[in-house]
Amino acid sequence: MRVFLGTDHAGLELKAHLMGAVAEAGYEPVDCGAFDFDPLDDYPPFCIEVGERVVVEPGSLGVVIGGSGNGEQIAANKVPGVRAALVWNTSTAELARQHNDANVVAVGGRQHTVEEATELVLTFLRTPFSGDERHARRIGLIAEYEQERHHPAGGGPADRDR
Repeated sequence: MRVFLGTDHAGLELKAHLMGAVAEAGYEPVDCGAFDFDPLDDYPPFCIEVGERVVVEPGSLGVVIGGSGNGEQIAANKVPGVRAALVWNTSTAELARQHNDANVVAVGGRQHTVEEATELVLTFLRTPFSGDERHARRIGLIAEYEQERHHPAGGGPADRDR
């Protein structure tokens, strides 16, 4: 499986480490930048590149890294078809895949040690989507909204009584 990785200057060293860790774990890492340290670079182009590559290559996954991971997650999620999740422990990494079928993981490089960040990414990559009907239904509602921009019906107990 291909794994696309992207970051700005804040995650450059972590990305270099993760490229090796991902390859060692049996995946095919693809570097989407940044390629050189530039303290003034902007993360959106790298994160959007990761998202676009993941969407056009079904079965692949992505990793976006920044100082906090927040902006990187937001940028990746602007690509239609991306479900990027910010993870901060192994439980959130597992749940992102199991329940949300997230296809991009966001990690805050300044929030974790290299070892912690590596564990988060590898946990994300190794965890499959559960396929559970309720989770698939929810993902479908999100995808439908993304495509049609029409608010999905239902959601709360009062809506179910109508």
